[in-house]
Amino acid sequence: MAVTLDYDSTSHTIDAGGLSFHYHEAGSGPVVLLLHGSGPGVSGWSNFAANLPVFAEHFRTIVLDMGGFGRSDLPVLDRQYPAVAAEGVAKFLDAMEIEAAHVLGNSMGGNVAGHLVLADPSRVDRLVMMGPGGFAVNTFGPEPSEGGKRLGEFMRKPSRDAMVAWIETMVADRSVITDELIDERMANAMAPGVLERVGQIFGSFFRFSDPKPLWARANEIKCPTLITWGRDDRMLPLEGAMFSYRQMPNAELHVFAKCGHWAQVERKTDFERLVIEFLTR
Repeated sequence: MAVTLDYDSTSHTIDAGGLSFHYHEAGSGPVVLLLHGSGPGVSGWSNFAANLPVFAEHFRTIVLDMGGFGRSDLPVLDRQYPAVAAEGVAKFLDAMEIEAAHVLGNSMGGNVAGHLVLADPSRVDRLVMMGPGGFAVNTFGPEPSEGGKRLGEFMRKPSRDAMVAWIETMVADRSVITDELIDERMANAMAPGVLERVGQIFGSFFRFSDPKPLWARANEIKCPTLITWGRDDRMLPLEGAMFSYRQMPNAELHVFAKCGHWAQVERKTDFERLVIEFLTR
């Protein structure tokens, strides 16, 4: 049975490349690096706090606040955020004296993980991507997605109701959304400077072009890869998974029924079992 791990006992900071990175760490063994998704009030802890004790039973598990999120510094954004963030992750691994790790990325974290492995394949042993941004090619669904619209509405006019509307698009089962969750996300989102930083991060996608997007480079990712997707994902619809998955030579795709964008929450036990099995083959 997984032990209880709290925020303070697992919390650490380290300087890397002139920036301060905040992370949580527990466990021993092969390194697994968890990269969270995006949005106001998001951090590594908010995405993976409940999963950390389980993974820590099998791995040295590191939950990172990517640059500009949580308690990590925002880097200079001279390109689209995922490319800059991936460089930051590489510098973080250098500072931690970790040559290579298994990497698990959720949504934006999957986007960053993709940039990391493409920049230097030797840094990533096995790759897990959960509804990854940047790889989705939506042939039929409109852009932005329902979740993207709700997120944009919150960014333009923050309110508790707008936060609830956005979070509801993250899940298939509304019952997993508690008042405590909404209160925590609102407190994090409305903390000084958070919305400004998130605005800069999202704004980088409009300020800078991407001459060769991730989905067009999917065939270059050779490492063993597990892609998971929620069948009822309203942020990045399932149809977006098919093109990139078909292009990756060593990828497997697992689709969770009765699940939205947060497989680690809605299908927690099944998600953990699947990932642990994949990483320990």
